[in-house]
Amino acid sequence: MDGARTRGQATALRAVAAMVRGPAPHAVLFVGPEGVGKTTLAGDLAAGLLCTAEPGARPCRSCRACRMVEKGGHPDLHRLGPAGPGRQVVIGGPGARYRGVRELIGELALLPVEGGARVAIIEGADRMNEDAQSALLKTLEEPPAGVVIVLCADREDRLLPTVRSRCARVRLGLVGPRDIEAIVADHDLADPPLAARLGRLAGGRPGVALAYAMAPDAVLIRAELSRVLLDLTDARPSARLAAVRAAIPRALALSAALSFGEMPAAPRSGRRNAAASAPPPATQDEPDDPAEDEPAGKGRPVPAGERRRAAEILVGLWMDVARDLGLAGAGGGRSVRDTVMLEELAAVASTLPPGSATRFLERAGRSAELLASNVSPELILDALALSWPRRAAAA
Repeated sequence: MDGARTRGQATALRAVAAMVRGPAPHAVLFVGPEGVGKTTLAGDLAAGLLCTAEPGARPCRSCRACRMVEKGGHPDLHRLGPAGPGRQVVIGGPGARYRGVRELIGELALLPVEGGARVAIIEGADRMNEDAQSALLKTLEEPPAGVVIVLCADREDRLLPTVRSRCARVRLGLVGPRDIEAIVADHDLADPPLAARLGRLAGGRPGVALAYAMAPDAVLIRAELSRVLLDLTDARPSARLAAVRAAIPRALALSAALSFGEMPAAPRSGRRNAAASAPPPATQDEPDDPAEDEPAGKGRPVPAGERRRAAEILVGLWMDVARDLGLAGAGGGRSVRDTVMLEELAAVASTLPPGSATRFLERAGRSAELLASNVSPELILDALALSWPRRAAAA
């Protein structure tokens, strides 16, 4: 797989190379933490299967098919991803507001445009609701000839056992800082010092590093929010609640900055998918979200999906800060992710009760799970604010 874009995943690349050589399984499940390269690897597999070069040189990255895959315009490559306020992959169908599994199945039932293989990539497959998963089962078991369906999932336990059992599983792990530095350098997005910092901040997830590299303001917003969280260790409960609510607009700004370089959830291209780019009609197929849109100060109301995404980012950042506090307090300063803030982290960690940062980290992990299951993001943030460790002097 000399033409692969994925780095730091040697075992997974060997598995994909074997699939490209053939025969490829009819369904593949890429599993690993968010941002470790699952979608990139799925693109490598698609390029290899659709490439028209000699089998040993696929993907060549220079033939017409490879160029179309790279630009997202290959008519035999179909993508589907989360949509709507709940960021789910929905079942779709006639009258549905969002393109879903039924549309994908209909596209795969048609003959290939280029006359070769066809590939379907479902991003965020673990966000398929149960109806969507059930609708996909028959196609996973007996796909049309020449079709390979690739599922990318952060958590395979959110997929039905019947879905998992029909897929060849490939696991991806966290990537080392040096590999992430090299990935950022390959994209020519940052100078060496910044690439090194992003390699640590990303926590083993190249996608996160690239998002930060493409949005320099995001690094500044991240540091600002980190300092807000550190300051909360010296604040009373009422001040904590107010500060966390006030941080949501900055988390929204961070979310917007980081989404700059994200691949669209379900790009449409070619004659098969052109109609799907039209504005969708209203429907009841939109994923439910228990929280209605709320105003953001004097500006427009903040959609529920944006607020949930902001809360996800804030909880993830909170976990990073808690981890770094625990390391700084235990003398592991060299292992913190944000070395620029090492002195501040060490100063706060020295005043916290022993083990409090580690206990909070465990609680925040459970909160992240609840957030993914549609619990109110405001309630989760309030609970974390009240359980955040307090400095000994403040207690």
